[in-house]
Amino acid sequence: MTSQLQQLAQKKERLEDELRHVEKQVYDLETSYLNDSSQHGNVLKGFEGFLAPSKTNTMKKSRNFKTEDRLFSLSSLSSPAAEELNAGQAEARDPPIRNQKSGQFAVGGGR
Repeated sequence: MTSQLQQLAQKKERLEDELRHVEKQVYDLETSYLNDSSQHGNVLKGFEGFLAPSKTNTMKKSRNFKTEDRLFSLSSLSSPAAEELNAGQAEARDPPIRNQKSGQFAVGGGR
């Protein structure tokens, strides 16, 4: 029974590693797509920039995108984007509080 349990634990670990790898790959490809398509539009934001090009549109630098724009990465709760989003929300809920005596910061110290 223990060898079967060990085999299942190893299989679970392999699957979790594979999931992390696939999520990282999706995250990286999504980053590339969002950066490359920011000037003329993409499937998430629309293609208005492509339909009406102007000198100012073509001269613009690629726009930064928000974590919330990562539709594909955010479809998984364990993706790097979901972790970024959760960390940002936790920080917004519990902003760092400076200790009056030591001057050090602590998260969520006032509630």
